[in-house]
Amino acid sequence: MKFTANQIAAAVGGTVDGDGNAAVNTFAKIEEARPGALTFLANPKYTPCIYDTQASVVLVRRDFEPERPVSATMVRVDDPYATLSQLLQMVDAAINVRPTGVEQPSFVAEGVELPEGVYVGAFAYIGHGARIGRNVKIYPQAYVGAGAVIGDDTVLYPGVKVYHGCTVGARCILHSGAVVGADGFGFAPTADGSYSKIPQIGNVEIADDVEIGANTTVDRATMGSTRIGRGTKLDNLIQVAHNVEIGTDTVMAAQSGIAGSARLGSRCMVGGQVGIAGHISVGDRVEIGAQSGIPHSVPDGSRLMGYPAVPAGDFMRQMVYVKRLGEAFARLSALEKANKE
Repeated sequence: MKFTANQIAAAVGGTVDGDGNAAVNTFAKIEEARPGALTFLANPKYTPCIYDTQASVVLVRRDFEPERPVSATMVRVDDPYATLSQLLQMVDAAINVRPTGVEQPSFVAEGVELPEGVYVGAFAYIGHGARIGRNVKIYPQAYVGAGAVIGDDTVLYPGVKVYHGCTVGARCILHSGAVVGADGFGFAPTADGSYSKIPQIGNVEIADDVEIGANTTVDRATMGSTRIGRGTKLDNLIQVAHNVEIGTDTVMAAQSGIAGSARLGSRCMVGGQVGIAGHISVGDRVEIGAQSGIPHSVPDGSRLMGYPAVPAGDFMRQMVYVKRLGEAFARLSALEKANKE
């Protein structure tokens, strides 16, 4: 597929600065782009690359003012990153036509209705009483347990497991290896030092427009529900424990974990390898830096880093102090030596 700068600008409401007939047929990072590629400039630290890029077309902000000539055609838009996402979605929809129909061998329990546009891949399993929405795509070796609900236009990629009684909303994407509804980690210590399993009789409720990455696990509640709010995005390799509640439009990077019965608010941003302790509440619009540990409740709007996490400004100052410790110890040793003399 090939598009000109003029066609791209018309599709996204941008304006062309340069050759409107410049054509592209692929996407690339600005520092790696070759002729025929479309790229973008969103992060200011990559600004020097725009003067050397070989890309044919570059998405830039409307107010971008180059300091020297740019050979590529620029398409000026309000938000280059959001515009790139829009274009990628358009191309993906054009080239990746979703399959339909039921492949064999697969198992669909008696009485389960498969409405218009549904796809069930080979070796997939849909249990008794499950409800499947319109245009749902269940890829090979996926499992939908008894009584589970999958909303309209949701995609379960190969190997996804949705246990019995769990619900997944509309337009969700669950990537390969994601497990929704495995038992929460509930064990009671006994007098002889062993542990007795506590049955996990709750479920998981995932709202609309949620995306869950590969090999991420969301445990079912001991009682009640583990809940993930509308629009939330979870990266790969994340653990969400039993009875956790995550608000709307929150994003969480890979290898993070939330312990049981914790609450994470709406519109939060959580970096990779963050640990959130159980039975605490993290407010709305909270930003947590990578590898931070959150041992206690956090108010709305906080920005935290470190372990245990502290306000981001305090963490930065602590890092400066740590870097100066060697110098401080040397000066102290010199003073002690001088006093002894």
